[in-house]
Amino acid sequence: MKPFEQCQEVAVLVGATGAFGNAIVRRLLGAGLGVVAVARSADSLQALAAEHPGVRACVADIGDDAAIAAIRTAIDKPVRMVVHGPGVAVAGGILTAPTVSMVDAVNIKVGGLLRLVRAVDELLSAGSRIVAIGGHYGLEPTAYAAAAGVANAAILNVVRQLSLAYGARGVTAHTVVPGPADTERLHRVAASRAEQRGCSTDEVLDELRAESSIGALTTPEQVAWGIALLLDREADAMTGSALMLDAGRRRGLP
Repeated sequence: MKPFEQCQEVAVLVGATGAFGNAIVRRLLGAGLGVVAVARSADSLQALAAEHPGVRACVADIGDDAAIAAIRTAIDKPVRMVVHGPGVAVAGGILTAPTVSMVDAVNIKVGGLLRLVRAVDELLSAGSRIVAIGGHYGLEPTAYAAAAGVANAAILNVVRQLSLAYGARGVTAHTVVPGPADTERLHRVAASRAEQRGCSTDEVLDELRAESSIGALTTPEQVAWGIALLLDREADAMTGSALMLDAGRRRGLP
């Protein structure tokens, strides 16, 4: 894999130090892109850049407008793809979740995506991809993840708006929709729910697996594969649409 300075094009990845982010970094580097990795933790970014010479660290809080300038300053090459993948807190169900958790989630998911796009706008060209990761709770509401459901539903709408706004420039916009993913974060959430219900963490995880047609949780590697797939020219036809990676959880149509 090439050092960042030798790459002709870059991908900009928000949420680069998480479980999804690490898998996505490897896929994008394997596709020959340099990666501008965006996250709040300087230490985590430095560790990522030390492991992968094709990574340039960019410390920024995507929930704040100051991130626009920080990201723009970090990029000096054409942008082939942006990936917006920050997580939001699981703050409870619709009857109990603090209202501020809804506002914060939308700010991170929707506001963050718009900040990212505005930071790179002048470096996008025909064939560039705008990609947002929006969990399946945006399409399949649940009783225990109100903020995530609202924010991810909004992402689907915003991505379609971006596909219309950028279509004339040959830039496409996509939502990748994973189901519950087999990560440390999900295991922590499952442990919290198990404590509330008085059951084991394994029981909660088994219930989540049972919601899938194939009895499985989505993996970060599967999400990274789906995102890399969008680099293909044929993916133009998917602009504005959602790529479902939920292992068969969605019950509704279409």
